[in-house]
Amino acid sequence: MRRLTAWLAGAAGGLAAYRALARRRPAAAETEPDERADELRERLARSREASPGPEPEPEGPDARRRSVHDRARAAIDEMRGE
Repeated sequence: MRRLTAWLAGAAGGLAAYRALARRRPAAAETEPDERADELRERLARSREASPGPEPEPEGPDARRRSVHDRARAAIDEMRGE
C-alpha cells in the first residue's frame, strides 16, 4: 500500500510541477518581436561586409594537412625561441 501511495504522490507532484512551469512560459505567438533584434542583425551584416573573410583553405586534404603542420612547427619554433 505504501508503494501505491508513493506513486500517487509522485505523480501528483510531477503534474503540479508541470502545470506550474507551463503557466510561467509565454507562448511564442503571444510575444511581440523585439526591435533590437533587427537592429543587431543590421549591425552584424555591416560588420561582415566590412571585415575580410577568412583565408581560403588550401586545396585538398594533403595540402591542408601540410599547412597545419607548417603552422604547428612555426609555433613550436617560436615557443622554443628559435
